Amino acid sequence: MIIPAIDLIDGKVVRLEKGDFNAVTQFDYSPLAQLKAYQDAGSELLHLVDLDGAKNPQNRQLDTIQNLVANLSAPIQVGGGVRSEADVQALLEIGVAKVVIGSLSVSQPELVASWMQKYGASKITIALDVRLDEAGEPEVLTHGWQKGSGKQLSEVIAPLLEAGLTDVLCTDVDRDGMLTGPNVELYQRLIATYPAVRWQASGGIAELSDLSELKAINIGGIIIGKALLAGRFNIEEALACWQNG
Repeated sequence: MIIPAIDLIDGKVVRLEKGDFNAVTQFDYSPLAQLKAYQDAGSELLHLVDLDGAKNPQNRQLDTIQNLVANLSAPIQVGGGVRSEADVQALLEIGVAKVVIGSLSVSQPELVASWMQKYGASKITIALDVRLDEAGEPEVLTHGWQKGSGKQLSEVIAPLLEAGLTDVLCTDVDRDGMLTGPNVELYQRLIATYPAVRWQASGGIAELSDLSELKAINIGGIIIGKALLAGRFNIEEALACWQNG
């Protein structure tokens, strides 16, 4: 499916380049109007990143997120600095459909696996930010891509699979926000290795042809942020490409 995305800082729609808070582009869009337009066009899932929460969980934009959830009918998955069970509970309680968990799933996968078992695996999307190492293997990064974890994706995902893992959002960090095209080969390998997982591709989407390429390898979902905000194509074109591709 096509999953349109927005990132929020202080309630405003922004995009970062390669996760860099010093490389911020702000867009003059209302978050609600933007997400509602995506929903009304037919999007079945919306994606929101709380960048304030990612930087400091104490600054999570819960009121803003709650307002968005209350005014939209499409389900929303939300990520950004989820570091405790209380964070998971708070987001689920305000109606978030899926909580996106990143760094913690790398540093404490058994803990995250226990939450998946408690709240339901379908309520949690695991976000893995990867960079290919010298051998071409995906190494998982943490802390907003500032640190290499020293772990390969296969190590991280094993205990989560045992807990019933269903959804993984995988970002190739060298492509994110760069509009250079997705790493189709990476996702092809992941789908072949873990066919039971719904992989969400993120990073580099620039053209409608990128969507067709990813659909052709049976990707579970495609996160599209900057390409939509920058007007490379619109949500109607993206959804039509997915349906007809």
